[in-house]
Amino acid sequence: MSIVINPISPMAFTAFGLPVRWYALAYIAAFLSGYFIIRHMIRSKKCAITMTKKDLDDLLTTVILGVIVGGRLGYVLFYNFGFFIRHPLEILEVWHGGMSFHGGLIGVIVAAFIFARGIRRGLHMLDMIAVVAPLGIFFGRIANFINMELMGRPTTSPIGVVFNGVTEIPRHASPLYEGATEGLLLFLIMLCLYNYTNLRKYAGALGGTMLMIYAVFRIFCEQFRMPDAQIGFLTSWGLTMGQLLSGIMFVAGAAVVAYAIKKNKVN
Repeated sequence: MSIVINPISPMAFTAFGLPVRWYALAYIAAFLSGYFIIRHMIRSKKCAITMTKKDLDDLLTTVILGVIVGGRLGYVLFYNFGFFIRHPLEILEVWHGGMSFHGGLIGVIVAAFIFARGIRRGLHMLDMIAVVAPLGIFFGRIANFINMELMGRPTTSPIGVVFNGVTEIPRHASPLYEGATEGLLLFLIMLCLYNYTNLRKYAGALGGTMLMIYAVFRIFCEQFRMPDAQIGFLTSWGLTMGQLLSGIMFVAGAAVVAYAIKKNKVN
């Protein structure tokens, strides 16, 4: 037995004759929830930096650009470089799909440092973003599932999913696995670390910790997710591009945590 689901239209509704897609709503939900949570963090006594409402609005705009540009370029470079070299104009056609979390992360880091204009302030901003970023992953993976994207490997497990009239064999619902672990669970972990530990006092420590935990969850979830068709497995024993990039991310996160504890303690 498997779970049979009727496909959901990728278009949520129309507004003034224009289609509004679930993926767009996922981005809106991610940015708005992150905005209000960070605003609450700034107003609390636990926040290590001060920001005005205008600063926060400007940061949101900068982060949105970083996510979109970084996510798209990351997908182009890491996952389908050959295709986009042959069709460079399609790099701009983001509505066709194709975004990389790892690329989006790099875009956010660059955006935060450009906005902050200082290493220490930039690291503290990244720490706050690290707390709310998993919510973006959660909403994005739900949209992936609705769009029947990034579905998992074939399975005989009773939790295998078949989209009625679209897919023929049960597959792992890997976007939901990722949304639950890399998204919701990671958000709760980061929220607890921010509120109940002293990591927030070390500029960069929360950001580095988020990278490490995300990498572990992503490497685990890749065991159930089909590798991108244009890449396949990188090795004969099943290494995927997502696992390779996450391994690099784990090492980078550990280095950031070590730097933060050594150099950035707030007395």
